[in-house]
Amino acid sequence: MKIHAEALLFDNDGTLLSSIESVFRCWIRWAQEYGVTAEDFSGVELHGRTAVEIIADLLPEDRVDGALARIEQLEIEDVPGGVVVLPGTKQLLGSLPADRWAVVTSATRPLGEARLREAGIDFPVMIAAEDVTRGKPDPEPYLLAARRLGVDPARCVVFEDAPAGLRAARAAGMRTVALTTTHGRAELAADAVVSDLSAISVQVTAVGMEISTAS
Repeated sequence: MKIHAEALLFDNDGTLLSSIESVFRCWIRWAQEYGVTAEDFSGVELHGRTAVEIIADLLPEDRVDGALARIEQLEIEDVPGGVVVLPGTKQLLGSLPADRWAVVTSATRPLGEARLREAGIDFPVMIAAEDVTRGKPDPEPYLLAARRLGVDPARCVVFEDAPAGLRAARAAGMRTVALTTTHGRAELAADAVVSDLSAISVQVTAVGMEISTAS
């Protein structure tokens, strides 16, 4: 399958890299510290959502700010040794023009940057949790990324592993490529579905980029 685009937008965790073990390790410790029961914690979706949204599902409003600072501290402290670059990431990013791609993450900027630095990934543009008022599945993060790059949203392609992120991209009017790194194919509604970024190649042309996918 071939898709034409002027800009590529990448989710971070689960798409470019994986910190899933670190995420669960830190959130379980956080839940214990804040007295969140295992039953309540198990009913909350962690992946693809901002920390403040997760915390708001579990704690009263007056405890959210302190709890948010604590989970960010725990996760940043756990970054060394807690990040794995996913297959194909560096090869693909290395083939792209620096002004034609961005990272769009639900993590805070300090955490997102720490994870990318640990993975050895240089990024030209990042949209993080602090940059938007509504996180995924709202289209705001992806629309902001397109605006920062100066590209029509309809000419962007989004790479995502989470259903919430894919919904955000579709709502923004963007084409989508889903990765089966954290969810099964049946859960991923996208224009193309691949195992990971090693199944993606990009040819830079005079008018943009041509993306080829292999299932």
